[in-house]
Amino acid sequence: MQQRTPIVGIPACIKMLDGHPFHAAGVKYVEAVVSAAGCAPLVLPALGQRLDLELVLELVDGLLLTGSASNVAPERYGQSLARPDLKTDADRDATTFPLIRAALAAGVPLLGICRGFQELNVAMGGSLHQEVHAQSGMLDHREAPAADLDVQYGPAHPVRLAPGGLLRELLDGAGEITVNSIHGQGIARLGAGLAAEATAPDGLIEAIRVEGARAFALGVQWHPEWRVAENPQSMAIFRAFGRACAQRAGSRRPAVRHEQMVKS
Repeated sequence: MQQRTPIVGIPACIKMLDGHPFHAAGVKYVEAVVSAAGCAPLVLPALGQRLDLELVLELVDGLLLTGSASNVAPERYGQSLARPDLKTDADRDATTFPLIRAALAAGVPLLGICRGFQELNVAMGGSLHQEVHAQSGMLDHREAPAADLDVQYGPAHPVRLAPGGLLRELLDGAGEITVNSIHGQGIARLGAGLAAEATAPDGLIEAIRVEGARAFALGVQWHPEWRVAENPQSMAIFRAFGRACAQRAGSRRPAVRHEQMVKS
C-alpha cells in the first residue's frame, strides 16, 4: 500500500482584514511545505484552549511554526511590553505554546521559523530581547521597511554553525552560511533543553535544536521559506523536515477520528 502524503500543521495568526479577524497563514510557508518538504499543509486556527490538541496530533505528522509581523507577548517570559506599538497576537500564543509542548512530548517533528523559533525558545523557558538593536554591542537585524521584498529577504549576514550540530550535518559540514535578517526580537536567555545551532557575528543565537528530542526539532531565526527552491541550504532544511514527517507518517496508521477539531 502506498504511503500517504505526510500532513504538516501550520498554526495560523489572527489578521484583521476590512475590520474583520481572519485565521491566516502566509502563502510562502504553505508553498514551502508542499514544494520543498513534500508534505500536505493543514492550517490550524488560532483557537487557544478550544483547539483539541489530542486530535491535532493524531492528524498531523509535523508542525511548522511560521514567522509573523506579531511578537510573542512579553508576559510569556516575565516582561512588560517595551513599546505600545510592538504587535502581539494573544490567540496565536495561546495556541502555539501548548501545541509546541504537546508536539515535543508526542515526538512530532517540528520546524520553527522567525517568530516560531522565538516561540520554541520561550516555550522551553527562555526569554527574548524585545529590541535587539537597542542592546549594547548588538547589530540591527531588522529589514529596511521601504525596500523591495527581494532586498528585505536578500543575504544580510553570516551565521556560524555549531560544530557537531544538526545544521552542520544537514549542510554538508559547512561552518558558516549567509542568511537573511528580518526580525527585531531575538533570544536573550536560551530555554532549557535547547542547544545553539548557529550564531550571528554579534553573538545572537540564530538557530536552536531541542536536545534529546524524539524527532526533528529545529528552529531558525531567518527565513528559509523565501524562494526556497533557489537556495540549496534552505531546501536541505525543508527536505530534512519533510523526511522526518514522512517517517512519522509511515510509522502510524491513518488518523480516522470523525470528531470536530474544536472543543465544545
